[in-house]
Amino acid sequence: MASISLGFEKQLWDMADKLRGNIESSEYKHVVLGLIFLKYISDAFEEKYNELKAEGQGFEEESDEYLAENIFFVPSLARWDYIKNHAKLPNIGKIIDDAMIEIEKINDRLKGVLPKNYARPELDKSKLGELIDLFSFKLGDRESRAQDILGRVYEYFLGNFGSSEGEFYTPPSIVKTLINMIEPYQGRVYDPCCGTGGMFVQSQKFVEEHQGRKDNIHIYGQEFTATTWRLCKMNLAIRGIDGNIAPRDADTFTNDLHKTLRADYILANPPFNIKDWGGEKLKEDVRWKYGIPPTGNANYAWIQHIISKLSPGGVAGFVMANGTMSTASGGEDEIRKNIIEDNLVDCILTMPTNLFYNVTIPVCLWFLTKNKKAVNGRDRSNEILFIDARKMGAMVTRKHRELSDAEIKQISDTYHNWKNGEAYQDKIGFCKSAPLDEVRSHEYILTPGRYVGIEEAEQDSEPFDDKMTRLTSELAELFAKSHHLEAEIRTQLKKVGYEF
Repeated sequence: MASISLGFEKQLWDMADKLRGNIESSEYKHVVLGLIFLKYISDAFEEKYNELKAEGQGFEEESDEYLAENIFFVPSLARWDYIKNHAKLPNIGKIIDDAMIEIEKINDRLKGVLPKNYARPELDKSKLGELIDLFSFKLGDRESRAQDILGRVYEYFLGNFGSSEGEFYTPPSIVKTLINMIEPYQGRVYDPCCGTGGMFVQSQKFVEEHQGRKDNIHIYGQEFTATTWRLCKMNLAIRGIDGNIAPRDADTFTNDLHKTLRADYILANPPFNIKDWGGEKLKEDVRWKYGIPPTGNANYAWIQHIISKLSPGGVAGFVMANGTMSTASGGEDEIRKNIIEDNLVDCILTMPTNLFYNVTIPVCLWFLTKNKKAVNGRDRSNEILFIDARKMGAMVTRKHRELSDAEIKQISDTYHNWKNGEAYQDKIGFCKSAPLDEVRSHEYILTPGRYVGIEEAEQDSEPFDDKMTRLTSELAELFAKSHHLEAEIRTQLKKVGYEF
């Protein structure tokens, strides 16, 4: 196996990105991610194939031998060695399309999922061959699976495609925060707008990191966009996650494919502020228990859909635009009031800007539960925890911010200490447990800044007179510089015939 160096994900991205040519990134991602998927399942198959062949029992072409170990059976004309040996042929696109078709035929979980448009004319076949040659290292053998090599590559590519498209990729800082807050150890996990399945992948990782079994959680999801639904199926397949992502893509509002589901955990990053969501056709929908959402904005339709899917002891954590905490348009303030009065809001968390790859919009995280109760002698059943994390995170690029694991832990520990009645204390500028009466006094506005207050400035040890002397001196120096610059500008303008 070729060695995997630190930062190999970026190296692979840079090499692959140069081969994009005239293909839009919305299409290019399927070219690259499809090849990554094909390489992964072929590596896993090849390793098991060689083991069976060495045993000399003649079982190496029996598909059941592979399925028993959650390995996809790969037909001979779809194996990576065959594809790589034909990479320089002008019909390499058709060879890959045929490989995808054969894989789908023999693996029911992948039917209708894999990309099959490599033969299209606009895809440069010489560049496609070069891209195939780039994938020289193993992605799917046991050692690579143990190191989650494929996961690192896949997430890195999804993240980079997200930086150019953005709409389908929820950044890790947000996903990890949601997961660590609601802790989906076991039960039914639902995402009504699941994108590429990032919430499910992180849920599985959380369970495994806490010595649980990944089959302790049962995945349910729905996705509106067909191409993204296929990416989700591929993403879960390479992780060995057998989720119910519905038989196809569909609109959650008008065609709920999990009508009878009541989930123990709901994780979601719904698209914000959708105007044309079909609300005029759904005014009598049973999901609108707390009020009919405005037809011009789907935010409170998402919130009420999520509430309708919660089991009696369920908890939901989801991303929302900041406006949902205070909006009064279209009756949204009345809906919010009714949700609060039904004692469903557990915690509201405001996040810093620049967490998303393509927009700077700040967001908040809502946490709802149907099972608020007193714990350890402290009644928090009529309180809401407000956390203001807007000052957290560090800029890792000029446009993108990330929260550290320590910051995520600080946030989640604050929430769990509050819920469990253990060692929680309000902290000015960061967190406040507010009784419902206080929320009522703020007219049901949920913006944490209204409750947590402003952190006191650090004590300034510089004497007032000394500070004023220093500041006035600095100001005088700046004034002098500005006069000099003004005179220089006038002189230069005169030289080119302008005067003012």
